[in-house]
Amino acid sequence: MPYLFLKCIHVISSTVLFGTGVGSAFYMLRANLSKDVPSIYFASRNVVLADWLFTTPAVIIQPLTGFLMMREAGYSMTDAWILWSLALYALAGAAWLPVVCIQVRMREMAREAYEALTPLPRAYWRLAFAWVALGCVAFPALVAVFLLMVFKPS
Repeated sequence: MPYLFLKCIHVISSTVLFGTGVGSAFYMLRANLSKDVPSIYFASRNVVLADWLFTTPAVIIQPLTGFLMMREAGYSMTDAWILWSLALYALAGAAWLPVVCIQVRMREMAREAYEALTPLPRAYWRLAFAWVALGCVAFPALVAVFLLMVFKPS
């Protein structure tokens, strides 16, 4: 029973992590492509909020439940699929941490432009490019973690 409970929490938190990331990326990208400052400000505020409410707890819950399930099921930290999963999760995390800071800066630039009724500065668009580039690292890394978790190759 403890294993199934942990697995349920693990699957739900991975769904929240992945779903929030994909949803946030979609809405932020769509807002940026519109170049509409009010839309960008709205999207950036909510992307930052979603990261704090959903992504951050899921990022913490994932390794905790994963390690507990590993122990319950008798897997070893030296199993290749676990080592690869951890490495890819760390890579995704290394891409996500700067994204959090970038999103906050983008939100502030969007707020300033919105309040001043001015266009977004060039610095905003440089950050938006970095945001997309880091997402292009994190997204496939998490997809690979999903595949490793499901198939557990030896």
